[in-house]
Amino acid sequence: MTATLYIVATPIGNLEDMTHRAVRVLGEVDRIAVEDTRHARKLLAHYGIERPLLSLHEHNEEQRVDTLLAQVEAGGSVALISDAGTPLISDPGYRLVREARRRGLNVSPIPGPSSIAAALSVAGLPTDRFVFEGFLPAKPAARRKRLEVLRDEPRTLVVLESSHRILAALSDLVSVLGGEREAALARELTKRYETVRMADLAALQAWLEAEPDQCRGEFVLVVGGAPEPLPDDDAEAETDRILATLVAELPVKQAAVLASRLTGYPRNALYQRALELAKGGGG
Repeated sequence: MTATLYIVATPIGNLEDMTHRAVRVLGEVDRIAVEDTRHARKLLAHYGIERPLLSLHEHNEEQRVDTLLAQVEAGGSVALISDAGTPLISDPGYRLVREARRRGLNVSPIPGPSSIAAALSVAGLPTDRFVFEGFLPAKPAARRKRLEVLRDEPRTLVVLESSHRILAALSDLVSVLGGEREAALARELTKRYETVRMADLAALQAWLEAEPDQCRGEFVLVVGGAPEPLPDDDAEAETDRILATLVAELPVKQAAVLASRLTGYPRNALYQRALELAKGGGG
C-alpha cells in the first residue's frame, strides 16, 4: 500500500456491489480523494471506513494534483473515488492520473461497478463494438449537431442523460437517427426503481411521454448502430426477392427479422428495404 494512486470503483446504487478489494484498499490508504465529501462520508461510513478525505472535482482538480501526488511521491498511498461507479468515466480524475503517469508514479485500478457496462449487459444490443458519447450537449441545436455526426455510426451508441433532458434528447434522437432505430433505456440501474425497457426510439419516446414518473432518475441510453448498406448486384436482387416474398405474407418487422436470419445481413437495413418494398418502391 505504498507509493500508489488507486482508482477505486464504488457502487452506482446498490451498496452490496462494493468489492471486498475496494473496501480493503479504501480502509488502508493514507488519503481518499472524493468528488463530494458529504456523499463520500455516507458511503464510507456504511463500510466502517474512516480515512482523511480531500475533495477533488471539476472545479478544483488542477489545484489538488500537486497535493495528492506529493503524498504518493513521498511513499504514501492515495485512493480516488467518484460519487458513483468508476472514476474518470464522465467524472473528474483525468488530470490527476495523467500527471501521475507523467511523473512515473504507480497508478492501479480497483475495478467494479460501471453504469455503462451494466446497461450494455442488459440492453440486448450488439456489444462487441460500441461508442460511448457521455452526456449529449444540453442545448438543442448543439445536441442535434452532435447526433448528425453520429447518424451513420455503425457501432452501438451509449449516452448518459439526466431526468430533465431525457425527453428532449429522445425527441432529437428520433428526429436525427430515425424512430425505428432499436434502443434500450436503462433507468436507475441497481436502485429500487430500476427499469430497463427495449423498443425502437419512437416507442421509447411515446412511453416516457405517457409515463411521466419514468422520467425521474439517471439514465443510460443504448442505441443500435446505423444499418450497414445492403449488398450490391446479384446478392441485392436475391435479398429483395426474399424480402418481397416475406412481406407478402408477414408484417414488415417480422419479414425483416426472418430475412436477416436467412441472409445474414443487418436487420435494420433489411427493415428499411422491406418498408420500401411494402410501399411499392421496389423498382
